[in-house]
Amino acid sequence: MTVAVIPFKRKNPKTRLSCMLDESEREGFAEAMMLDVVAAVKQADCQAVILGTEPFESEDLVQVAMPEKGLTDALNEYLPCALSSVLIIMADIPLADEASVKRVLLTEKDIAIVPGRGGGTNVIFIRDPSKFRVDYYGGSFTKHMKIAQEAGLAVEVIDSFRLHTDIDEKEDLVEVLVHGTGKSRAYLEERGFTLTTEKGRVGVERKR
Repeated sequence: MTVAVIPFKRKNPKTRLSCMLDESEREGFAEAMMLDVVAAVKQADCQAVILGTEPFESEDLVQVAMPEKGLTDALNEYLPCALSSVLIIMADIPLADEASVKRVLLTEKDIAIVPGRGGGTNVIFIRDPSKFRVDYYGGSFTKHMKIAQEAGLAVEVIDSFRLHTDIDEKEDLVEVLVHGTGKSRAYLEERGFTLTTEKGRVGVERKR
């Protein structure tokens, strides 16, 4: 069984959404997004493992706490110990679903990568984790392609709207309200978020 590792920052996440959500709300929204990702990987027959700066209350999720390490170091410490293939999937892509995750897992290559916006990396599937290392931030997509090339690993780059769409800015909330079906959309709707249309463009507002 593939292990799906989900990096998760619990404290003061998503600061660029501060214009719409206070700190405790952002923490709740981040957890809702993470749980949507967990649901998607479980439906795709993966074991979900939360890699976090600190544990949070949960009875059914495997958690690995790496409080003193950054994302890259924590994952590079984890990968050599993995006993199966590994899927690294970010916690802020709540549109992920069973089909999009399975599309990545079904690659015939050694590595499958779903790019994020701005040169980032949202998802990596690694068939043999002992042969790969990660290097996040600062244009991680091109760095991961280079790492795979230097290791002699074949890579498939996968174009997926649902896995490409990470939620960082106010404008990104539109995608959750339009395409979301899980806890993230429900969380926003419960707090008065609705879609608006102005000059032909769809936006989001909060009715308090």
